[in-house]
Amino acid sequence: MYTVIGAIASRAMRVVWMLEELEQPYTLIPAPPRSPEITAHNPDGKIPALVVEGTTLIDSVAITQYLADRHDALTFAAGTLERAMQDSMTQFCVDEVEGALWTAAKNSFVHPADKRVPAIKETCRYEFALAMQRLERRLGDGPFVMGDRITVPDILLGHCSGWARAAKFDIPDGPVRDYFRRLVARPAFQRADRHRAP
Repeated sequence: MYTVIGAIASRAMRVVWMLEELEQPYTLIPAPPRSPEITAHNPDGKIPALVVEGTTLIDSVAITQYLADRHDALTFAAGTLERAMQDSMTQFCVDEVEGALWTAAKNSFVHPADKRVPAIKETCRYEFALAMQRLERRLGDGPFVMGDRITVPDILLGHCSGWARAAKFDIPDGPVRDYFRRLVARPAFQRADRHRAP
């Protein structure tokens, strides 16, 4: 049994979605950042956290890859060329897709008001649009970024697609939009998304 700590409308969604894909039992504690529930496990107050056998793991990317490795699913084996390509897609998501979204979020509501630079959000939209062009080129012919198999970067990118819609970032029509639709139509995503407050 895993314990996930974090509000589902955050990167905790990635962890819950991964657990649903893996068909693993878990308990979700829908705690916000800096709440007592999370600071008891992560003094930095950042979500999500995953408690495994008394050990707390933090960082959604590290958690999802750990779960994939532990259950030998949604990943290629470490040391293979396929894994190197998969890790490249993960890094692309974190650097170019999530990076634009997270910078916009920090300058919208995360940072104190006197530290925000609202004008940067236009640059973030530009960077996100470039990332979507790169994603289209990298998608290839398969239904997922690594071909016929869903892997960790698909979970991360699928989560980012919802984040982008919530932030009113443009998702281009065509292969990228179709790819995101395939991801969020997955039964495991739908089960994870049911945790979201109405």
